[in-house]
Amino acid sequence: MDRVAVFNEYVRQKGLKNTSQRMTILETFLNSKSHYSTEELYLKLRKKNPKIGYATVHRTLKLFAECGIATELNFGDGQARFEPVHDEQHHDHLVCTRCGNIIEFEEPRIEVLQEEIGRKYDFRIENHRHELYGVCAECSAKKKN
Repeated sequence: MDRVAVFNEYVRQKGLKNTSQRMTILETFLNSKSHYSTEELYLKLRKKNPKIGYATVHRTLKLFAECGIATELNFGDGQARFEPVHDEQHHDHLVCTRCGNIIEFEEPRIEVLQEEIGRKYDFRIENHRHELYGVCAECSAKKKN
């Protein structure tokens, strides 16, 4: 089932209205590669839809996470961020501690090593998050200049 249908069904089951504002938020969110905080998505949406409120964006992002089409992440900057869930596509994150840039990456060797560690300790891994914190190339270049 596609993510729009999942969201529509979830809203219906909860007895909520599926408004045009929620659908605009959903479309913008799903068509982006960003890890949005509520404020970042709100500011992006306000450019084209000045009637969308901050609280509406926040509540809608929470609904996305509740119904399983988004993941809520915290990268230590005090803001919850949301990213769309992609079927069978796992990735990890590099997080710049200076500018907040988040880079997604996939590394099969890490996945294999995690499975080996799980077997070594007789531990069944169900899920994981891997985040590496440091300084991105752009911030490193700025410091050199």
